[in-house]
Amino acid sequence: QVQLVESGGGLVQPGGSLRLSCVASGSIFSINIMSWYRQAPGKQRELVASINSGGSTNYAHSVLGRFTISRDNTKNTVYLQMNSLKPEDTAVYYCNRPPIVPGGNSYWGQGTQVTVSS
Repeated sequence: QVQLVESGGGLVQPGGSLRLSCVASGSIFSINIMSWYRQAPGKQRELVASINSGGSTNYAHSVLGRFTISRDNTKNTVYLQMNSLKPEDTAVYYCNRPPIVPGGNSYWGQGTQVTVSS
């Protein structure tokens, strides 16, 4: 059983920063792709960023240059550093581990709320 536990959300003013953390257990963390998604009220869940076992990253265009995904394999933790936050970044942010083999299970964290408002 894989468990993902997120933390670090909160209220921040526009232009501010937050760092989200996701601790994974019950999986071989170092070989997994890890991703961050977000979902705002009334909108579809959106892929924000992903990182593979070798450290290669991908980002949604809307967050390029502002967000950074990273991982610490010794702590089984993936991070999302969010800088220059905008009100449109307001959403529930979810940690995700996709299947490691075709037909395998995808796992989600419980979500952490990020609110960007003055």
